[in-house]
Amino acid sequence: MTSKGIGFEHYFAAKPKSKPKYGLIRTHLRGRLFEFVTASGVFSKDHVDLGTRLLIESMVLPEEGNVLDIGCGYGAVGIVTAASNSRLNVFMIDVNIRAVRLARQNAEINNTRNVVIRRGNLYESVAGLIFDCVLSNPPVSAGMVTVKAMIDGAPAHMRKGALFQMVVKSKVGGERLCKMLDGAFGNVEVLARESGYRVLISKKR
Repeated sequence: MTSKGIGFEHYFAAKPKSKPKYGLIRTHLRGRLFEFVTASGVFSKDHVDLGTRLLIESMVLPEEGNVLDIGCGYGAVGIVTAASNSRLNVFMIDVNIRAVRLARQNAEINNTRNVVIRRGNLYESVAGLIFDCVLSNPPVSAGMVTVKAMIDGAPAHMRKGALFQMVVKSKVGGERLCKMLDGAFGNVEVLARESGYRVLISKKR
């Protein structure tokens, strides 16, 4: 997908056409060192962005069960989740084929074997599965229609008591996402707030 004909390719393009320019990120998350191979055409290729980092450091995870990282990018959220607890089955999905390939590579680099990585739009690649936790740094730049579909579609894939956690820039849709989550789940709280971002959390009742 391009923007106004200038050749800028969004990270949520299903099949990025630009030639990949690779990089390597080394960073500590939840007290452990991780390495991620990144590439152009994938979100935040030069560093783990502040929103993703806030979500990772504050996310509330179950002791066991299925966790979904929707819109996984090169895999930071899902891989850290999997590394934190081998009893979790972590499913990571993204529409971007380059992101999916990177996530698979990064899962191997970080020796996280309790992951399943699939390509697909929204929940189509995990149809029939039920999750104890859903995590996302949503593609807000793809438009609120996409983000709303992500939120509205979540409860059907979640067990009773499961938590949905999403990070957003406070000034870029923060209040709108709060209303969307409250509408979908009947509840929403701010789990964490830092550097202009907030992590929102809702519980399926």
